Amino acid sequence: MTANPNATRATRALFQNLRELAKTSTLFGHQDSLAYGVKWKDWHEFRTDISDVCGQHPAVFGWDLGWMGKTNHNLDDVPFKAMMVWMREVHHRGGINTVSWHMDNFHDGTAWSISRRVVARILPGGSKHQDYLDKLDAFAGFVDELELGTIITRDIPLIFRPFHEHTGSWFWWGNAHCTKEEYVALWRFTFHYLTDEKGLNNLLWAYSPDIFEDEKDYLERYPGDDYVDVLGLDDYHDVGPGGQPIEFLRRLRLLVSMAEARGKLAALTETGAEAIPDPCWWTQTLLPAIAEDPVASRIAWALLWRNDRLTHHYGPYPGHASVPDFKVFSEHSAIFFRDDLDKIYRLRIEPKA
Repeated sequence: MTANPNATRATRALFQNLRELAKTSTLFGHQDSLAYGVKWKDWHEFRTDISDVCGQHPAVFGWDLGWMGKTNHNLDDVPFKAMMVWMREVHHRGGINTVSWHMDNFHDGTAWSISRRVVARILPGGSKHQDYLDKLDAFAGFVDELELGTIITRDIPLIFRPFHEHTGSWFWWGNAHCTKEEYVALWRFTFHYLTDEKGLNNLLWAYSPDIFEDEKDYLERYPGDDYVDVLGLDDYHDVGPGGQPIEFLRRLRLLVSMAEARGKLAALTETGAEAIPDPCWWTQTLLPAIAEDPVASRIAWALLWRNDRLTHHYGPYPGHASVPDFKVFSEHSAIFFRDDLDKIYRLRIEPKA
């Protein structure tokens, strides 16, 4: 069952179908995949570097809301209006949208500005609480506008992933910049405000720390089963140069175990090796964990970060040395792309309460 008992039918269907698919397959995801690639940035008709390489589009499309309410484009220069168009098209074609939010510091600077303790100030009673409500109102307005179809209102489920990588301390909501109680209170307040006050019943909520040592470490700031649908993991550390694939596998196994014990989804919510220096990275590092291990393979999806330029990309592009290996990876029967999804938003059987 979804954390929000009033979740829309399509949102419940997405949750249930992902749980079922995760038993035998892992969906391939990519950040900003439609907005630009390594050698292009323009308005294209459903083009991705991934499709340029293997003829298939990602099943999961990641987007970020950083700078929402500040400019007409996000922190990676993706116009919010264009983002809405692409997100609608992803949904129309049977793909899945997930959104993260590199939210600016409410005193000064970006999400990476860590000079002040912000979380306590944006909670109810804090000096920046109204500013935080304004941000949440802007997000609710974005979702409402997203769902406006040409004739009728659509039901477009989103996997919402706020306050990610909090086990590190590079964001203002990170481990060193707020207490456990403050982080949990922020998550729960945000959940209730967006669901109860703003009526956003099309969200699945993803909790996604950076690397963790054990179950206790992972769950230290967990807001509770009533507030989370997806137990995620952001892991670049274990899969890049000098990383430890055995630790990657261990963490994914723990993640799946914790998620299944709670009736939740498990997902590799961010990963990748910048510029993919190993031409066999796809089949030698990523594939053994997410498709071939009997436990770790039960994650619902794996999302690679964005393809911005020659020195900063996480997916292949035409001419990259890893393209032959990626093609082998993409042909594995357990790796699903958009064309492999079938009526992901159609509810088959309602589970018992």
